[in-house]
Amino acid sequence: MKRRFVVAALPFAPVLIRPARAAGFEAFIHTLESRARQEGIPGRIAGAALSGLRPNQDVIHYETHQPEFTLTWAQYSARVVTETRVTEGRAAFARHRELLEHIRARFGVAAAPIVGIWGIETDFGHYQGDFNVIDALATLAWYKNSAYFSREAIAAMRIVSRGDIRLAELRGSWAGAMGQPQFMPSIYLSTAVSYSGHGQPNIWTSVPDTLASIANYMRKSHWRLGLPSSEPVLIPPHFDTALAGRDHTLPLARWQALGVHRLAPARRLPATTPASLLLPDGPHGEAFLAFGNFRAIRSYNPSDLYALAVGELGRRILA
Repeated sequence: MKRRFVVAALPFAPVLIRPARAAGFEAFIHTLESRARQEGIPGRIAGAALSGLRPNQDVIHYETHQPEFTLTWAQYSARVVTETRVTEGRAAFARHRELLEHIRARFGVAAAPIVGIWGIETDFGHYQGDFNVIDALATLAWYKNSAYFSREAIAAMRIVSRGDIRLAELRGSWAGAMGQPQFMPSIYLSTAVSYSGHGQPNIWTSVPDTLASIANYMRKSHWRLGLPSSEPVLIPPHFDTALAGRDHTLPLARWQALGVHRLAPARRLPATTPASLLLPDGPHGEAFLAFGNFRAIRSYNPSDLYALAVGELGRRILA
């Protein structure tokens, strides 16, 4: 699942598409519509969804300026783990504490990653994006020559054809992610749940469906109760930074023997718990231990910065 985080846009020069390439887009859309019909999308849906589309230059800009991959951890965390978001998150957690407890019991996923994801993706449902989802997906499929985004565009048409949402209401991020959890269309079809019991999943306006759907995604990604995703730590001077990295794992006791210092109120964990040391801004920046659940969050968005931010926001909200 490809995930993208949308931030407030900075002024930028538009990406100019040459006329020849724009003509290529028209041929691509014709092929995409034919394929959608072959895969069972009603002609009236496919035609309405793809009619009159042009390459979306804003989408192309954001594709090449993703903050998780262009900012330092200090810059990124300052932007997404704000005091305002923590305050709003605590209020949202208080409102939905009982719901989150029921979801924890059903799906085996703690509240912290759920509210962390919910907050970073859409400010707890307040901003879900205002891009035409199928326009965004078709642009990315064409621009990146991507079978993945072509499949997502057809999945979005399938959602409309099922009657889950009207075509005009299918709005989302520049990368085609939808609703309060910012699910890609195929993930919605495979993972979203109707926790409230009112027909099809409603990740746009239903908080119970939203939070349960995030939990279901994390459950499928092998979230383990009782294990954090990451935690801040201190490392000693002259620490061997060659030991750092997501793919280098040692038992927790071994990290501590090497001088890695856990900070209160760190959760009590078995000494054998596997962990990796992350230094997102190098040896002079913040340090973190990442546990197995870090990979579960990272499956939501393949960025170490994103997964660290979800962990930090969730910790601060529940502190």
